[in-house]
Amino acid sequence: MHTINVAIVGLGFMAATHIKAYRKVQGARIAALCNPSGRNLDGDFSKVFGNVGDQQPLKLDMREVKACREFSELLADDSIHLIDICSPTNTHPEMAIAALRAGKHVLCEKPMARTSLLAREMAGVASESRKFLMPAMCVRFWPEYVWAREAIVSGKYGKVLSARFRRVAEPPAWGQRFFFDGRLSGGALLDLHIHDADFVQYCFGRPSRVFASGYSKFSGAIDHVVAQYEVASGAVVHAEGSWAMSPGFGFSAGFTINFEKATADFDLSRGGDALKLFQDGHSPLVIKPGGEDGYAQELAHILDCIRSEKAPSVVTPEDGVGAIELCEAEEASIRSGQPVQLA
Repeated sequence: MHTINVAIVGLGFMAATHIKAYRKVQGARIAALCNPSGRNLDGDFSKVFGNVGDQQPLKLDMREVKACREFSELLADDSIHLIDICSPTNTHPEMAIAALRAGKHVLCEKPMARTSLLAREMAGVASESRKFLMPAMCVRFWPEYVWAREAIVSGKYGKVLSARFRRVAEPPAWGQRFFFDGRLSGGALLDLHIHDADFVQYCFGRPSRVFASGYSKFSGAIDHVVAQYEVASGAVVHAEGSWAMSPGFGFSAGFTINFEKATADFDLSRGGDALKLFQDGHSPLVIKPGGEDGYAQELAHILDCIRSEKAPSVVTPEDGVGAIELCEAEEASIRSGQPVQLA
């Protein structure tokens, strides 16, 4: 199987982002679009926008693309190999479970579900169905973060003394009916900060304990969080995530990792000089990892896995569950004002 037929359900900002990324991946074919509301089923995403990635208007040629409102149509279509779920978080479990049971592979936008309990149910169905369920944790595939993890795991600059991750933004200007209801979205904690919480567990293993502070500004859930993690290596690791910045702030992401023999600093706002390495006796070095962006890399990974019939290895359903559990522990710490032990 060379060409993988993909159906995308939920046609907002992430769907447009994924469509642009699929265009960079060899052997990917957008075969169907699905949206119960009917919005953007004509393939015109020119009015869809977000806070990251390519902001160029998108219009998809629909001449060979099925358009439907009913999700069941995708499930009944034997030509569809992969269903890419970009719909709101609260719809993920039902759709993913139905797709897996219908014999489809599933790529599911983060977070996998609103709660770890629901996410664990999804992972269980994936195991039973023997179809692949991959959470779309794109940061694990982002070139600068791939470089950072390799530097951490290899120990090439010595052990990590401290690591700080930051992902802060003004509130989403799109999909506000969903995002501004924390009961559905989980606020910035679960929809934005989860990327860095997941990357912490990816690099340092599951933390044994977390202590977090934070507040709600508009969603009723946690819209700003600062979390410190106890990890097995003893490194001082913390992360900040927010949707609470004032209008005009935009989006900011980065990390600073202090090794025994070097300091790595990534700041998205620096553009081509975003990732720098500082070492004693050397001038600051700009690192350019190269390769496609994290969206294209994650899509290429799931498509390669489908072709080879080998389960995704960079990120697994269990990783998706673990990331939600970590965020839930952070929320419990914020509510109680006390550190929370992780099982």
